[in-house]
Amino acid sequence: MSQNLRVKIALFINYFVFAILLNSVGIVILKSQKVYGVDEVAASTLELFKDMPIAIVSFLVASFLPRIGYKNAMLIGLGIVTFACMGMYFGNSFTSAKLLFAAVGVSFALIKVSVYSTIGLVTQTKAEHNSLMSNIEGFFMFGIALAYFLFPAFNLEGEPNAWLNVYWLLAALSALSFVFLLFSKFDKPEIPGSNLAEDFAEMAKLMGRLLVIVFVIAAFLFVMVEQGIMTWLPTFNERVLDLPENTAIMMASILAISLGVGRILAGTLSKYISWFWILVGCIAAAMAMVVFVLPRAVTANVGEIESFTDIPLIGFAFPIIGLFIAPIYPLINSAVLSALPKKLHSPMSGLIIIFSAIGGTLGSRLIGYLFKNVGAETAFSYTLIPLGGLLLALFFLYKLTNAEEERNASLQKSNPA
Repeated sequence: MSQNLRVKIALFINYFVFAILLNSVGIVILKSQKVYGVDEVAASTLELFKDMPIAIVSFLVASFLPRIGYKNAMLIGLGIVTFACMGMYFGNSFTSAKLLFAAVGVSFALIKVSVYSTIGLVTQTKAEHNSLMSNIEGFFMFGIALAYFLFPAFNLEGEPNAWLNVYWLLAALSALSFVFLLFSKFDKPEIPGSNLAEDFAEMAKLMGRLLVIVFVIAAFLFVMVEQGIMTWLPTFNERVLDLPENTAIMMASILAISLGVGRILAGTLSKYISWFWILVGCIAAAMAMVVFVLPRAVTANVGEIESFTDIPLIGFAFPIIGLFIAPIYPLINSAVLSALPKKLHSPMSGLIIIFSAIGGTLGSRLIGYLFKNVGAETAFSYTLIPLGGLLLALFFLYKLTNAEEERNASLQKSNPA
């Protein structure tokens, strides 16, 4: 097995494990209320314990992570989360749950910045970068979908602690990825940092680039749409389609699966078609879904639902929007990263994660506000606004990435050494 292939497999396993853990927060919130007796407000703090470490650690470590080493950073993250999973099993308390998600947040920040930076080390061309980025992000979505079924599989009626056994499986997967990565070697030397002050200055300089500003806007708008729909789709299924609660939650997995399939397909298509034209077509199709499919789902006469087979086809239609919004995030990330010199990949990855977290939080809250004030039937129709803004941002991003690549190429010619 080649060194690059071993590293790529480790990246896939890393992302898969963290997809399950990150997406399990809603399930653990529910279990915390039932098993540990905490109220809704207290249980909701688990989101805070998960998200704040991601943003804070991404900001603190992204600029000087090359000095630590991407491989070492990923090993640290995997080690932390392996012990955190075992700690959740033995701790079996709400405090243990808070510590688990704090550990997951810290570890995911290390993993994601390292993964995004390592992709540049194990790919040779822009097409390869686009493909691997899309495939890894697609695999992440399958992990999210699996979480909807994995935790219930360990949840036995009459045994309130049986669900904790899932953490042994997650600890084992983390440990497997740790061992796999430990014996992997990078084909290229990792990029050294200079000093801490200069590293942070480099990150600050990035925010002054027009390319980065436009990218941040595009990423922000996309995550608003994706997280807004993903967070509130179960509520939409229950309130608008009148599905039973458990069925409404499981139906949300269709969105995660379609997101995964969409990213895998985009990873293949990006080898042959420009990322720009793929995304223009995808955004146009997503907007068409909102305009033509969503109203039909809202007005559908679903009737009494006892199983998945009782749900009419229109009930499955809107979550398929994931196929079209799926390629946006990995392809714009890949476009901006591959346009920048490799020494800037780590600080740029930090900025990606920070603004993605902000966009996801605001998107979820905005859709929640719309659900409350304009109704679940029309809340999702407002996603046309950020989708339109995203389409406009893409045109600017395409021109700016091309200009950046031409600039880098001319610099390499003038400084061949």
